[in-house]
Amino acid sequence: MSESQDLPPLMITAAICGAEVFRDQTPYVPYTPDELAQEAERCSDAGATMVHLHVRLADGTPSQSADLFGQTMALIRARCPILVQFSTGGAVGMTVAERADALKLKPDMATLTTGSVNFGEDIFANAAPMVRQIAKRMAEFGVRPEIECFDTGMVETALRLAKEGVFPSPSHFNLVMGMAGGMGGTAHHLEFVRTLLPADCTWSVAGIGRFELPLAERAIAVGGHVRVGLEDNVYLSKGVLAKGSYELVQAVATLARQAGRPLASVAQARQLLHLA
Repeated sequence: MSESQDLPPLMITAAICGAEVFRDQTPYVPYTPDELAQEAERCSDAGATMVHLHVRLADGTPSQSADLFGQTMALIRARCPILVQFSTGGAVGMTVAERADALKLKPDMATLTTGSVNFGEDIFANAAPMVRQIAKRMAEFGVRPEIECFDTGMVETALRLAKEGVFPSPSHFNLVMGMAGGMGGTAHHLEFVRTLLPADCTWSVAGIGRFELPLAERAIAVGGHVRVGLEDNVYLSKGVLAKGSYELVQAVATLARQAGRPLASVAQARQLLHLA
């Protein structure tokens, strides 16, 4: 039996717009609920099992509007069976109340970052009391967290909070790697941070920019899962813009086929992520 046959099926998460990518960087980033739903469907068709969702105003301004999240999730679910994961990161400077309000809509999952990090020229602030507040709101509405870690200290913080009962066990981690201000995007960094994770957890890697596909390939080989999309990287290859997050999902699906690792169905993803 090959190593790939011993690994779980691969879950691909599509991060389709984020809060920091605009049309002056790529004309393909979706803004409106209908555009986001169309892109989610394309990603689902390409092999993604989950969409990581931010929402925007019509002019592209980042928003945490529960109305926009609700409209978008309804349109996505009408189009395809993909799991819907809300961001509670929002955009730099948003309050906890803004970031957590849409959790009342009960998406399948939501991300929660367990520490503060330099983000461009700003600081993405996640003090421990803020993390506990958002985690409490997740528990209130039965939303399973994806613990988002930009450096190894955030992993350590997540483990400490798990001991306090803040997070459910087993947990799902997303390792954001290669962003200026966070941990590096090399295979060496990935191998180290993997040693910090609980044995019973699931994890994915989100490589930023040029680190996206090389880290995806490494995660596929060692049993991790993958997040790709225009939120993290707008290029399919050097100098070639991806025409949408779906093209990046297709690239990861190709890497998985080459490695002999099957893609997870939505039902399999629900089981792996311990979703109801």
